[in-house]
Amino acid sequence: MRKMDNLSCDVLVIGAGPAGSIAAKHLAEKGLKVIVVEKKQEIGTPKRCAEGINANGLERVGLKPDKRWAVNEINGAVLYSPQGKKVEMILEDTKGYILERKIFEKYLATLAINSGAKYMVKTRAISAILEDDFVKGVEAEFMGERFFIEAKVTIAADGVESKIAKTAGISTLNRISDYHSCFQYEMSGLKLEREDLLYLFFGNEIAPRGYLWIFPKGNRTGNVGVGILALESRNGKRAKDYLDNFISEHPDIFEEASPIEINAGGVPVSSSVDTFVGNGFMIVGDAAQQVNPIHGGGISIAMNAAKLASEVAYKAIKIGDYSKEILFEYEKIWRETEGKKMKKLLKLRKFLENLEDEDFELLADILSGEDILKLTQSKYEFLLNLFLRKAPKLLPLAKKFLIS
Repeated sequence: MRKMDNLSCDVLVIGAGPAGSIAAKHLAEKGLKVIVVEKKQEIGTPKRCAEGINANGLERVGLKPDKRWAVNEINGAVLYSPQGKKVEMILEDTKGYILERKIFEKYLATLAINSGAKYMVKTRAISAILEDDFVKGVEAEFMGERFFIEAKVTIAADGVESKIAKTAGISTLNRISDYHSCFQYEMSGLKLEREDLLYLFFGNEIAPRGYLWIFPKGNRTGNVGVGILALESRNGKRAKDYLDNFISEHPDIFEEASPIEINAGGVPVSSSVDTFVGNGFMIVGDAAQQVNPIHGGGISIAMNAAKLASEVAYKAIKIGDYSKEILFEYEKIWRETEGKKMKKLLKLRKFLENLEDEDFELLADILSGEDILKLTQSKYEFLLNLFLRKAPKLLPLAKKFLIS
């Protein structure tokens, strides 16, 4: 293969998803030379999520919702038990949005480029360049032409099971017990009572050790998907089978609906990998498994982590020290803030995975929308008193997974 001219920069970002572009934008704004490489030929496709984000997640990285990509405002959620009992959670202050992620990711890339970052699409990072245990950049390939990109700091934002992290000596491999198998249709023609609410369905016949969702995008269109613990797909029934069965059993919602897009893939549902940093190297977003362990959503988490990583990388470059010890500030701060919440939510996920359908029915009877909101905020202590009074059979599980 012919080699292209080698390149050099202050910071090299691998992956042009939300995490990669936020890191690139903030670093370029500070005057650093930034290169972003993206293996896909088009940024933003294919999507691998239900496209939900909360308003706070945008605010934390300095973004304001734009109707071009924040296509539908969400004011709460409706949760359904296996037998159809529902609990409504209406948000008074905190709101969310459903994104048009293909537009959103290109928007973020545009912000970074206009701030001075250089983007290279259809460019694959093959392996990290290691020298004296330091990552000095990567070997890359563009349409059959290989070349090197040297960097003071390399940030891996290349998604689930980061290949570049592996070549840098950091494992981001997901345990199968922390991995959801997901299948989703974007559908038009849906019949929903309200298009400003999320719809979540639970039950081991509906989505074993997971849940099924409808995220409305407006105009009778929405993302309809299911995520099941990857272990559960071993019985021969795939995530797609559960979703198709649910659709066929709910003509009241889907009788006039048709798919306009299909998405499928694996989603990590842990709370992080063992470490995020090495000498001259950082990992952010899905590559670091920085996701909500309940549902695997991670756009806002990834962007916030990328902003934090960019701040630490900038300091390292200014003092000329890119060692793991200096870059570890990013990991330390994340684990003491967002990481603590994710660890608590991991406990909630494990609690939910051990419930039988009859337990979900019981929860639907005793939990209010305010209670559900507390759970999403990692506030579990109230459950002990509630279970003691109304659901003593759930006390052992709560003590084992939530309070320990």
